[in-house]
Parts: sequence; structure tokens; C-alpha cells
Amino acid sequence: MTPTSGSGGRYAVTRRVRAWARLLFGRRARLRWVHLVLGGALLMPYFLLAGVVVAPFSGEDNVLTSLGHQLLAFAAALPLVAVSGLFPLARVLETAAARALCGVPGSALDGGASESWAARRRTAAFCTLHLGLGGVVSGMTLAVPPMAALLLAFPLVPELREERLGLGAFGPLTAPLAGAGMLLALAAVVAAAGALQARLLPALLGPTPEDRLAAAERRAAGLAARNRLARELHDSVGHALSAVALQASAARRVLDRDPAFVREALAAIEETTRETVGELDAVLGLLRKDGTPGDGEGDGGGTGGDRGGTGGDGESGDEEGGTGRDGAGAVRGPGRTLRELDGLLARTRAAGVPLRYEPSGDPGGIPEVVSREAYRIVQEGLSNALRHAGQVPVLLRIAVDEDELEICMENPLPSGGTGRAGGGRGLRGITERAALLHGRSEAGARDGVWRLSVRLPLRRAGVRAHGGGR
Repeated sequence: MTPTSGSGGRYAVTRRVRAWARLLFGRRARLRWVHLVLGGALLMPYFLLAGVVVAPFSGEDNVLTSLGHQLLAFAAALPLVAVSGLFPLARVLETAAARALCGVPGSALDGGASESWAARRRTAAFCTLHLGLGGVVSGMTLAVPPMAALLLAFPLVPELREERLGLGAFGPLTAPLAGAGMLLALAAVVAAAGALQARLLPALLGPTPEDRLAAAERRAAGLAARNRLARELHDSVGHALSAVALQASAARRVLDRDPAFVREALAAIEETTRETVGELDAVLGLLRKDGTPGDGEGDGGGTGGDRGGTGGDGESGDEEGGTGRDGAGAVRGPGRTLRELDGLLARTRAAGVPLRYEPSGDPGGIPEVVSREAYRIVQEGLSNALRHAGQVPVLLRIAVDEDELEICMENPLPSGGTGRAGGGRGLRGITERAALLHGRSEAGARDGVWRLSVRLPLRRAGVRAHGGGR
């Protein structure tokens, strides 16, 4: 063996020794030891009560003087521990102690006072395991170290060799080895008990399947709410910025030769920004709310005043965003609907877009939720035309019959264009809005024309087209 290989072998042995030392005496092992000793301390009231119950059936005046009766009292105490573990507070206390002392990630544990009986039964099982193992470990912790200390001191103290102490079976060499072995065995037992607890903790104190399902539903609801707010910001603010950019660009080009058009463009910019500030304020009000409809303070909870500020996308009716409260706390009307489409079309025309609108049918009887989503879809379609095609002619057709609302928008592609650049968030938002109402949407370029088609069923929305409100 070369010196290098010998050094490597010694290094490997040293690493293994250190690993075993950390496993038996490291910080995590010590904390788990404390956790088990606390379990033994908590077991004492149950043990004493069980001892009182067992005493009449024993021939001893004091059951603590008999090992058999002690074991019987210990066994009788465990069912009492299990009953205590059925109380919801036991889960909270055990989880807090386990997080602090057992080295288990907090995400693997529940920590809540679950009311389900499945969680209670699992908590009772862990309490029984914890206090049962804790009682055994506590007893060993009290008995083994003093005995090991006597054995380690055996060669140095002649008085320990007296027969009355019962150490005569040990010699000067075997006694210290036996003492060290007892300490190592105690550490190994404690480490094994702590590892067993840590292994069973996620199964016994972790979230139940019902808890996991509820957490997943909460995450899904939060994600849906963020997506709704993102759609609102994209559709309302994005449309306004596109319109304002085109209006300002057109006004700059004719500033010297057409002052009247410039005044109209500036007035349109002012009106567009004023209304967009109201819509933005409403959406931000939804973000500030703590979850109770209309509980925003001041301007929170959906504002916008008489400008018809809106928030949320309203796919679930009036309980979604798009409502606000007046000073008396009464709910104002919902957000923008197709009844306010004329203002949107006027602002788009003011941006220099030749827009032709061809309505068909009566939009007055459309359910409120469909009308709101249809308004947002039209708004996003016009925003796409402004953003990607510029001041090109746009044809908008809205047809309403007894069963369906159809929105169709067409505009020529810009010179040399074959599609639309950008992130596609607007079209994705249109698709999501249509899907929420069990509708469908199609968009694409064909023969030099970009065409957006959306069909929204009216019967699936809860009422017929002319059947009144929900």
C-alpha cells in the first residue's frame, strides 16, 4: 500500500466516523432526543392515572415498585393518550413541536387544527407514538447514564468493586467498555426512535387529501383571479394606450394645417384617458380588497364613479368585479356592456380608424354577463386592429338571435403583413372569455384580411336572449 492510498483510507474512515457521530450526537439528533423526552414528560400524568386504575388489580401497595405493574400501567396509559389526541388542539401543539425539534420541513406538515375525523385519528396515532416512544426513551435516559458512569469509573474507584453494588461481574477492562457500549446503545436507540418519528410525521401530521384538495382549489382560485385582473388591464388599458397613440400621432401630422382635427383628437385623448383612469382605478381597487365584495376603502372595491368604472371580467355574473358601492354602501351597476358600445366606437373612430358597424338583432335582452364579456371582446379586437394594423378600415358585425351572439371583426392586413406580431395575450384573453361562457373564438389571416369571429351561446348563460335578467 502506498502512502497516498493509506492516507486516503484513513480519510475515508475518518469521514465515516464523523458521519456516525453526527447521526448519533449531532444537533438534529439532540433536538429529537429533547422531543422524545418531552413526550415522556407528557406521558407522566397518563401513567400515574393508569397506575391508580391498575393498583386495585395488583397485590402491591405501590405499583411503581413492580416492573410488571409499571409495564401494565404504561400500556393502560396509551389509550388515554390516543383519546387526548382526538382534540383539534393536539394537532396544533404536536405540529409546532415537531417543526421545531424533529428536522422535518414545515411544508410537509399541516399545522392547522383540522376538524376532520381522519386528521384527528392520525393525530391520535402520532400522539400515542410520540408519548410511547418518549416514555421508553425517558426511562432509558434516566437509568442508563448513571449506570454507565459507574462502569466507566469502575477501574478508578475501588469502592465500586464491593459485592453489594452488583458490579462484581465486571473487570477493570470490561467495565469501561460496557459503560461506553451502554451510552452508544442509548444514543443509537434514541436516534432510531427520532428517525422513525420523522419518517412518520408527514403521513400522520401532514395535510389530509381533503386539505390538499382545498389548498389546490385556493391556488386555482387565486390564479383565476390574477388572470381575470390581467385580462382587464390588458383589454381596457391596452386599448386606451393604442387609441391614444394613434390619436396623438394623427394630431401631430396635421398640427399646422388642420387645427380643428387636432382639437377633436385632443378631446378624444382627454376622454379616453379619463375613462381609462376610472377603469384602472377599479381594477386596482379589486387588488386592494381583502376578499369581501365592496369592502374597499375610499376608492377601493371597484370605483370609476359615473364613468362606469369596471373591474373583474364578470364571468360569474354580478358577484365578480365590475361593481362598486356608492357612499351609502349600495351596489352600483355592473361594468361596461354592449349598451355602451357607441362610446367605444366613437373613440376608435377619433383615432383615425374608418370603422363600420353593422348590428343585427336586439342586444338589449342579452344577459348581463354575456354583454360585459362581449364588450371586452370587441374592445380587444379593436385594440388589436389599432396596434397591429394601424388606421385601416375595420368592419364590425354583431348579430344577436334567440340562441347565440356572434361578433365578427375584419380588417385588411398592413402592407406585406401575413399575421400579427406580439405576445398574443389579447387573443388568448378573448379565447378565455369565450370559453368561460361555453363559447368559441377563431382568429387568423386569410386572403389579406384578418378576421376575428366569436360565438357566445345565450341559453348556456342562464337565460334566453330576450328572457330578461338572471
